[in-house]
Amino acid sequence: MIERYVNNDFLVIKEGVSRKLEVAELARKNGRRPLLLENLEGRRAIVNLWADRGRIYKELGMSRTQFLENYHSSLSERMEIKFGEKQFRERGDISDIPVCWFHHGDAGYYITSGIFVAERNGKRNLSIHRVFIESHETGYVRLVPRDLLAMYNDAVSHGEEMKVSIVIGSPLEYLLAAATSVPYERDETEIAASLYRRSKGRDLEFSMSKFNLPVPSDSDFVINAVLTEKKSREGPFKDVTGTYDIQEDQPQIVFDSVEMIKDPIYHALVPATYEHFNLMGLPREPTIYSEIRKEGVEVKDVTLTEGGSGWLHAVVKIRKMGADDFRKVADASFRGHRSLKRVVVVDEDIDIYDPNDVEWALATRFQADRGLIIKKERGSSLDPSAYEGNVTCKVAMDATMPLGGGRKFVREPT
Repeated sequence: MIERYVNNDFLVIKEGVSRKLEVAELARKNGRRPLLLENLEGRRAIVNLWADRGRIYKELGMSRTQFLENYHSSLSERMEIKFGEKQFRERGDISDIPVCWFHHGDAGYYITSGIFVAERNGKRNLSIHRVFIESHETGYVRLVPRDLLAMYNDAVSHGEEMKVSIVIGSPLEYLLAAATSVPYERDETEIAASLYRRSKGRDLEFSMSKFNLPVPSDSDFVINAVLTEKKSREGPFKDVTGTYDIQEDQPQIVFDSVEMIKDPIYHALVPATYEHFNLMGLPREPTIYSEIRKEGVEVKDVTLTEGGSGWLHAVVKIRKMGADDFRKVADASFRGHRSLKRVVVVDEDIDIYDPNDVEWALATRFQADRGLIIKKERGSSLDPSAYEGNVTCKVAMDATMPLGGGRKFVREPT
C-alpha cells in the first residue's frame, strides 16, 4: 500500500492533471521532490517517490554503509516466504489504472513501474519491464535478455503461454529486489523478504494473485496477464538515458484481470528522471560491491553516476592494498553489472558523489598507459553507440595512488 510513503515532504497537487505529457513535466520541474497527484484524470498517483537517495535510506532505516552490507547479505540469504491477509480484493481492468503518456516521442501510454512475477519449472522471477498499452485488452512488453525472457522462450518453444502477475505499488524493498540482477537460480522474492526483515524487523507478507503467484499482500494493483507467442515492434520510448529506444519483435501481453486495494495510488515512474536513475542504479551497486568483495579487495563504496544515467558509468572507492587491486575491481565491476560501460577506481580520500572530485583524481592519479583496461563485449541495449548485438567497448580507469607513491599524491586541505 503506497499510501504509507505519503508524508509532509510531498507536494500535493489537487487540481486536475492530464495523463498525457503533464506528469513528466511536473516531475522534471520538481526535481527530487515527491508529488501526490490527487486528480490524475480522476485517480491518485505518486511521482518522484524515490527520486532522493536520502529518502530511500531513511525508509530502509539504514546508512549508506549499512545498506551495502545488508544488501550484500540479502543477495544470498535463504528466506521462507510468509503469507498474510490479502488486501487487493477489488476487481477492475486496465482502464482503472491511470497509465501515462510521458514524452512527445513515445509510442503512447506506458506502464513503467510494473514488477513482473513469473514461475516456470520451479523457477520464480521478479523483474521490471515497460508495458506499452495498445488497448484495454492487449499491449506489448519490452523483455531484455535476462531471466524472464529465458522463461518466456522456453514456454513458447513448448507451445505454451506465459502467465504473469504485475505488481504496482509495493514496499520499497520489493521494488529494489525486482530491479536486481542475480544468477538464474536465485529467487528475487527471497531477496525482498530478507531486505525487508533487515529494514523493518518483521516479515514481508505475501498473498496469492488470481494466477496463483505470490505478491505483497498490500499491493495497490496486481495485473494478471498472459505473454503470447505473437510479437511486434515496440516503441519508441524515452528510456533512462533520455534517448529513444525502439525494439523489434517484443511479446504481446493479453490482460486478464486487475486486482487492487480499495483506494489505490498509482506509482508513475517517469523515465529519465532522478527516480529512474535511482531505481535502475541503486540495486546494481550492491551486486558490484559483492563481486569486488569476492576478489578480496577492501571496497568502501560504489555508485552508478547520474551523469551515466544511473546505468552506464560507475565509480568505486577502495582501500588499496595490492598492486593487482585495480584489475580485480575492474573485472568484478563488469561481472557485477553486465551493462556497465565505464568504471573509475579511486582511493578513500575521494568523494565519489562529487564528479569534480572524481575528475581531480583522474587528473592527478591516472595514466592511460598503465591504468587503463579496455574490453569489447556485450553491454547495454540502452547505449545508442553500441555495435551490432549490443556489443560495446568497456573501459576501466585506475585513478588510485600507486602504492608507496609518497606525499606528492596527497591533497593538502584548504
